[in-house]
Amino acid sequence: MESKKSKIPELIMGVRNFAALKACQQHADAVYFSLDRLSLRSRAQEITSENLASFIDEIHAHGLKGYMAVNSVIYPDNLTELDEVLECAASAEVDAVIAWDPATITKAAEKDLRIHISTQANVSNQITAEFYRSLGASRVVLARELSLEQIAEIKKDTKMELEAFVHGAMCQAVSGRCYLSAYLLGKSGNCGECSQPCRWEWSLHSDNGAIVDIEGKYLMSAKDLCMIEYIPELVKAGIDSFKVEGRLRNPGYTATVSESYRNAIDLFKEGNFTKEKVLPLKEKMALEYNRGFSTGFYFGYPGPDSLAFDFDMNASPVKREAVGIVTNYYPKQSAAAVKLLEQGLENGDRIVIEGSTTYLEQEVTSIALEGRAVSSVKRGNEIGLAVEDIVRKNDRVFKIRK
Repeated sequence: MESKKSKIPELIMGVRNFAALKACQQHADAVYFSLDRLSLRSRAQEITSENLASFIDEIHAHGLKGYMAVNSVIYPDNLTELDEVLECAASAEVDAVIAWDPATITKAAEKDLRIHISTQANVSNQITAEFYRSLGASRVVLARELSLEQIAEIKKDTKMELEAFVHGAMCQAVSGRCYLSAYLLGKSGNCGECSQPCRWEWSLHSDNGAIVDIEGKYLMSAKDLCMIEYIPELVKAGIDSFKVEGRLRNPGYTATVSESYRNAIDLFKEGNFTKEKVLPLKEKMALEYNRGFSTGFYFGYPGPDSLAFDFDMNASPVKREAVGIVTNYYPKQSAAAVKLLEQGLENGDRIVIEGSTTYLEQEVTSIALEGRAVSSVKRGNEIGLAVEDIVRKNDRVFKIRK
């Protein structure tokens, strides 16, 4: 497929810590993230005002750009904190702030920060895009409810850079503006505390109270977006930046998805893109955490096949099971002390060790119990484990099962 004259879009990965950054730094062009406050991912607590500058330095050291999300609702008692967060962003020299609340946009502009308009703003037409450009924004992250045809129409009539989600979780509410979690649990999704009740098992009742017999039980859980087979169509529509959702997913997911999309984009760049060539990349991504795949709104309104009726959260055949925690690391021995809190281990097991700055996937090749080499060990013991890279105290150990 010829693509020599097409602009190659930027690939942006969501990350939550240094480990996730490390996982995608060879494949992404940029990353987006948030501090431990004023974003829609309040559980992402590992990047703080204290380590933001070093995080940005690490991003820039690998030739990437770093975009910081400050996209929660801003209430009156958040305004002082907002000033602090944006001052921190300016001092650390983030490449852009992702915002939608006018208070955040105004204050970011005052600090000469580059502004990208969050998908929370539900930008769905060219006039709205130009409105935000008049406020000083340089890019809009488009509403997820747009078709490729609508995006192409917007592109014709705006000078704005257009960014769009191409992969990751889909919210059942318009551009993520959901109140279900706040209503049911008192945890506002618009303030970063969504508890995802849309992913729960629900039942459908008739007017007389009888339970309606339906196919499937997860009535509101949308499948994940996956557009890797349609990169030429995305480029033709005029999208400047491909965005991958997944700031709360593990670094293994980040590594696999970033590598897959990079390979697909490179195939397009070289004029060699075919759906047959990218199908193995899609199949590889299906082994990571996912809820099944759909194309969202890109080809029209999604139907019942875009909902994950039949499975709870994860459709991947590969499962991660908690094993234990690293209690010490011995660099001279290339070994770690591991407390087996949840289950045992045996030689040949496939494991992942991860933490805020650690991501290591390997096979168990050597286990020591009380100084003796053993082939297997049960839960409750503390063992010596041969490791292939640096790990750190309090890193978590998981077993990978297929």
